[in-house]
Amino acid sequence: MVGIKDLNLRAQALAASFIVALLACLPVVAAVPAARDKNVWSYDGGVILETDGSITAGPCFRMAGRITAPGFFDNLKRFGTVDGAVFRRGSDKVETFPEQLTLSFIVRDYPCSIDLGSVATHGYLTRAQMSSLKLSLYWKHGVELRPVTGVEPKYFSVDPIRVQAVGRVEDPPEKLVWSFEFSVAGAGVPLTDSLVLIFREPDGRIAARVAARM
Repeated sequence: MVGIKDLNLRAQALAASFIVALLACLPVVAAVPAARDKNVWSYDGGVILETDGSITAGPCFRMAGRITAPGFFDNLKRFGTVDGAVFRRGSDKVETFPEQLTLSFIVRDYPCSIDLGSVATHGYLTRAQMSSLKLSLYWKHGVELRPVTGVEPKYFSVDPIRVQAVGRVEDPPEKLVWSFEFSVAGAGVPLTDSLVLIFREPDGRIAARVAARM
């Protein structure tokens, strides 16, 4: 379990351009079906994760990111068979994740509904609200969840988003984006397992949950 406040000390020496780079490279979907065959998926660029979350009686947010590893996901494909999924890179069969994975994601405000008045009702995600959340990482195999070991925080930042207000606004609300990067040990973990991220509120309620599935 990782405390959000503890990550602030690790961000001072890292560039704020991380957010722009991450947003620019995020694809729309996690796996793109190969042409002419709906049973084949390509993972060039890594595995995408995305979900929406909410704070009790408060704002909603979107979490989006990806899992990468240098060279590992290049030309990696999943083939659906009657016996289950088979992963190959060219003619080589691949069964486990590499020794180290990089998990990168951002958290930012997102409307709770399509109602234009929802922001006024729920407000924007604040520093205090995000600091109160606890992040847990698990490997999921079937229905079993096991805590991830060998997780190292590599980057954390909180950066403002410029708000374009219509008309004169004396004190515009602060809108922020939170950026995270972790190194995750993946040696020996089957590719059929999923990496699960869970943000919990202080009372244990799940504010957001997402699984990065191959």
